[in-house]
Amino acid sequence: MGNVLSCTGTARAEYVVYVRTGDKKRAGTDANVKFQMHDSDNRSTPPQDLDVLFKDDFERGETDVFPLRNVNKIGPIQAVEFWRDNTGVSPNWFVEKIVVEDRKRHTFYFFPVHRWIKEDRHYIIQRLDTSLPQYDEHSEQRHLELKEMQALYEYEEKFPGAPVQIKELPEDEYFSEDHKNGGQVERNYQGKDIPSWDLTKQKTKLIIEKKLIELSSSGERWSTLDDLHNLYKKYKDLETPAGIHQWSNDTRFGAQRLCGTNPVLIKLCKKIPENFDVSADSLKLFLEGWSLEQIIEARRLFIVDLKILEGIPHKDNTVLCAPLALFFLTMDKTLRPISIQLFQKSGPDNPVFTPSDPPYTWLIAKMWYNNADAVYHQALTHLGFTHLLMEGVDICTHRHLSPSHPMFKLLAPHFLYLLAINTRGLETLISPDGWVDKTMTVGRQGLLKLIAKGCSEWRMDVNGDFYKELESRGVHNPTVLANYHYRDDASLLHIAISNYVRKIVKLYYGADETATAEEKIVEDTELQAWGAELARDKKAGGAGIKGVPGNGKFRKPEQLIQVFTGIIFTCSVSHAAANFSQYDEYAFQPNYPAFLYGAPPKTKAPKLEEDIIKILPDKAHTLDIMIVTKLLSTRGTNPLGDFEVMYMYDPKALRIVDDFKEELKKVSQTIKQRNQDRQFGYCILDPSKVPNSISI
Repeated sequence: MGNVLSCTGTARAEYVVYVRTGDKKRAGTDANVKFQMHDSDNRSTPPQDLDVLFKDDFERGETDVFPLRNVNKIGPIQAVEFWRDNTGVSPNWFVEKIVVEDRKRHTFYFFPVHRWIKEDRHYIIQRLDTSLPQYDEHSEQRHLELKEMQALYEYEEKFPGAPVQIKELPEDEYFSEDHKNGGQVERNYQGKDIPSWDLTKQKTKLIIEKKLIELSSSGERWSTLDDLHNLYKKYKDLETPAGIHQWSNDTRFGAQRLCGTNPVLIKLCKKIPENFDVSADSLKLFLEGWSLEQIIEARRLFIVDLKILEGIPHKDNTVLCAPLALFFLTMDKTLRPISIQLFQKSGPDNPVFTPSDPPYTWLIAKMWYNNADAVYHQALTHLGFTHLLMEGVDICTHRHLSPSHPMFKLLAPHFLYLLAINTRGLETLISPDGWVDKTMTVGRQGLLKLIAKGCSEWRMDVNGDFYKELESRGVHNPTVLANYHYRDDASLLHIAISNYVRKIVKLYYGADETATAEEKIVEDTELQAWGAELARDKKAGGAGIKGVPGNGKFRKPEQLIQVFTGIIFTCSVSHAAANFSQYDEYAFQPNYPAFLYGAPPKTKAPKLEEDIIKILPDKAHTLDIMIVTKLLSTRGTNPLGDFEVMYMYDPKALRIVDDFKEELKKVSQTIKQRNQDRQFGYCILDPSKVPNSISI
């Protein structure tokens, strides 16, 4: 509460009531508010008006102080009750929390609220407001609130095969808003600016700030690679992306699979696919004197197969590859590409490119591979598997877990702004003639088809479980695939999150004299309804998430730990890994091209630098990609564990949160130390840089 004891006008008060109005659009109220307190012996104070003369109380984002004098004495406060009328121009009211200071007992009582307060409805909030539904004395209030939330948070499939999204964005999911110089600026809960999703305005702003007006209006093609490379020298205010360095190097290309913006595709290769036209003899030159059988046995051969891209629509006058690529882990633990086949069906016009091919021919093959990898990254690793799938989980949580439920309090910080960013951002990015249509090979229709295709195969018990996902690719063992920075850093974060979730689950579902852990889980009607709707098919009104443990019928604490760890990990770590290196990877187009003109080579004939220039986007197109990936790489919310909104007030839970923060500090130190010795730095998953939620 800060310096609450120094508030003026409270010296002779027996009690002081502090009311925090939420920082949401139209959260403040002009209505009259009444308030009373109850102790554990059913004794109550009489209803009192919460009002300070000559002051506009209950303004958005403000804490109001109300001294209560001459109040009949009651025991330690167990609950508060409050209600409002419908007077005033703006009677609606969102309350974040109420704190009561008992001056006689020198005690503060905390009452988290996090609710919109309806007209003439009496709200009774228990101290700390954390309970499983079977133990809540006010179950009718809880049930009524959830019915209202189910009417407010409705699912909708926005395009064929899409993960479910919010039908209409509720007001309290909007960004906080301020107005500066007549223009809307988005704000987070600490009042920091975060990127507005009026991309046209943001693009114009950045163009002016970076003095890029000449470039933005240029339809010219690049003259040489040096011309593109010197862009950052000419425009000194333009940040130089990391991808500009060593971009043509095979070592850098291999490292992109391990610590780039899409490090979740590399698999251990146990057998060469029949449609991959390579042989032991053709690979022998690149295996440091080892045979193919020896390399496979030693677990040093790896593969990426982008078969999922077959049949995905793409823009006119472009080509979308569906490549296969083999990578070899050298004796010095460097991952190097050794062959690339750009399409699935082998044949004379689909050669296998290797490092022994003419230099520019090999380089162009790698660029076409990366163009396909970038399509997968944006459609699935980024949008589909984090933003969109977690939106359905977010909606289901609001529909079935009361704000009083400890698991709601666990998840809520990791859903901050998710529905808002998806609604506003995706309408802009994937709208007809939006960013995807303008800048990506697949365009809007191709992206939507790929999202639907990929998300239909996603499973919570595999793809949504970090270790199971690694295991499915054969790279879960840390002795396999050295320098896999994504796996190694994310493992530390996964352990910290899992420990945090495990302690919270044990706190509220642990066996005691009243019930076993299994009984508490089975009897938790909200949890069971939540799980059932997560797993229910979209056509039957559910979220349509496959692979929910127990098909949503939870019985064991380990099931809850798996599910809640996976959700928090996806909303924080997975999204950070996919999102915050976008500018570094995409901004220098030859490094990781979102768009390429023309068609990939059909022979191994020598190529020239000018052949690379021909397939690159023009100057204005390049700038579009740079601007949007710069905006997408901006962090606007707090780092993991530093929650913008506090939902937990139970002292035992707060100690668990503190333990989580301490463990994250140690993880941060470890990752910083690791990066001192890495050839390619990987700071993306330093917990101090990983946001709590998908807020951009």
